[in-house]
Amino acid sequence: EHQFRIDFNQIEDGKGRSPYDAKHLSTSILIGEELYSGVATDLMGRDFTIFRSLGRRHSIRTEQHDSRWLNDPKFVGSFWIPESDNPDDDKIYFFFREMAVEGQNLGKSTFSRNDHGGLRSLVNKWTTFLKARLICSVPGSEGIDTHFDEIRDVFFLQTKDRRNPLVYTVFSTSSNVFKGSAVCVYSMNDIRRAFLGPFAHKEGPNYQWVPYQGKVPYPRPGMCPSKTFGGFQSTKEFPDDVVLFARNHPLMYNPIDPINHRPILVKTNVDYSFTQIVVDRVEAGDGRYDVMFIGTDVGTVLKVISVPKGNWQHMEELLLEELQVFKDSTSITSMQLSSKRQQLYIGSDTAISQLPLQHCSIYGKACAECCLARDPYCAWDGNTCTRYLANTKRRFRRQDVRNGDPNTLCSGDRHQHKVAEKKLYGVEGSSTFLECIPKSLQAQVTWTFQKRSGGPRDEVRLDDHIIKTDRGLLLRNIQRKNAGTYFCHSMELDFTQTLMHISLEVIRLEQADELLRKDPATGRASSSAFPNQKVWYRDFLQLVDHPSLKTVDEICEQVWRRRSKQPKHKRAPARHPQTKWKHLQEVRKGRNRRTHNLPRAERAPRSAVVQ
Repeated sequence: EHQFRIDFNQIEDGKGRSPYDAKHLSTSILIGEELYSGVATDLMGRDFTIFRSLGRRHSIRTEQHDSRWLNDPKFVGSFWIPESDNPDDDKIYFFFREMAVEGQNLGKSTFSRNDHGGLRSLVNKWTTFLKARLICSVPGSEGIDTHFDEIRDVFFLQTKDRRNPLVYTVFSTSSNVFKGSAVCVYSMNDIRRAFLGPFAHKEGPNYQWVPYQGKVPYPRPGMCPSKTFGGFQSTKEFPDDVVLFARNHPLMYNPIDPINHRPILVKTNVDYSFTQIVVDRVEAGDGRYDVMFIGTDVGTVLKVISVPKGNWQHMEELLLEELQVFKDSTSITSMQLSSKRQQLYIGSDTAISQLPLQHCSIYGKACAECCLARDPYCAWDGNTCTRYLANTKRRFRRQDVRNGDPNTLCSGDRHQHKVAEKKLYGVEGSSTFLECIPKSLQAQVTWTFQKRSGGPRDEVRLDDHIIKTDRGLLLRNIQRKNAGTYFCHSMELDFTQTLMHISLEVIRLEQADELLRKDPATGRASSSAFPNQKVWYRDFLQLVDHPSLKTVDEICEQVWRRRSKQPKHKRAPARHPQTKWKHLQEVRKGRNRRTHNLPRAERAPRSAVVQ
């Protein structure tokens, strides 16, 4: 087995490479022999920096104690993006959130990999450091947008063009009034456009942020020194006015908006927040889909895709699965995806878990259920719902993620959906639950009721006694009229199917008491049963049917009074003091007699010698 061992002869200083405290959010990326880290360099967590170490070049960092550069940042990710075929043009992108000097939480920064610092100013400091704001908001009425202002995680989805990946980000809100999470996607072209735009500058009597209108020195601050742009070999060759301008103007004025100027996924009024995201690009029968796996702070993972609504310019999110990964509901802190192994690796502060990317078998053994799942990983092969592989050709393979219409895909299929049947018994005056959970999270469940076989089916009317939940139907204080057959129907995309038949038989209260008194061996009423015996569950059912504090107190008082009036069993008469120890004395006497009757062994003198 492979083992990692610490070489104590090659211990190096961790300052600027790893945080002093694990609670400090940090990020790092290793490119070649050089390590780029966003960490706190002091024990108190006040001096945050983006640091380059290791390798053959000297260490370099951001300007120290300058809030215009970094203001108490919380790092969430770092990535390396090539800008051209020349490696000297490569850029390093760091994503973080901070209390920005312009009054809004910030998103990202960039600098050149080929940065050596300045010659007379910004010595051993970044001279190509720039930062810009990421906007993730929902457009509202009258121009008022709902902003998600705290970035939580970033994932770069590689495309055919390595220089233009898609940037998936997870945002949440810092407000205590409005709680929600969102996923926004950005293009590298929009990001580059923001860094080529105007610089932010403070001027005027109110000292407000405005775009810089003066002359920008050449070469433009933020440009990498290379033969591609300007012919400079090193940042130490930059003119002094370029370095001074870069020191005083690290912020760009224009923010970076997401694709289509809105999030692709928004969750509000839920009891969880998004924490992590990874994305897998999947080839399906009707196109290419980006499957998002989103971790939450309650230990769940959401599997979501975006499907076109009418056309590819208008998308809608589709929740495929919601998996509870950690039983203790601990927050998910890291996620890694392996498309080659088709596995998802999930980590928290207390555990690590591994999940497959697809669960095609859970969609059942019917064509309609497999098609309604609309999972890009799965397709109907004529017999069961299995993994879809784009490079294989099967005659009976059916898949339609965009529409998911089983009326078209499953016409003439010999595998018909089997309706589950169940029979339940309920005691009159009690409560019962009819469970019915559809396999698809997008399905709408409806209930119908049939009083007798062959009779008409009526829609179940909901009231205080019949309550519909996400997992089924709750019947409270059931009566004889509630007996019959209940049908659970699933409706999705104009396709309706019956999932379950539940036959409910209501037992009279007297009949239930009689059944409880019967002896299981003889089938007759037990003589040991008290005629006034109270069925144990009646008190509990009264509490369920009347969940109010005043009623609870009254019921408890009634139970206490009823039990206090029950006749108490008489104890057996006490024994006479003389006969109290009679049995024990007889035992002792018997033992003495048995001991005396045993033959005594003759013992030889200690000094005698036995021959």
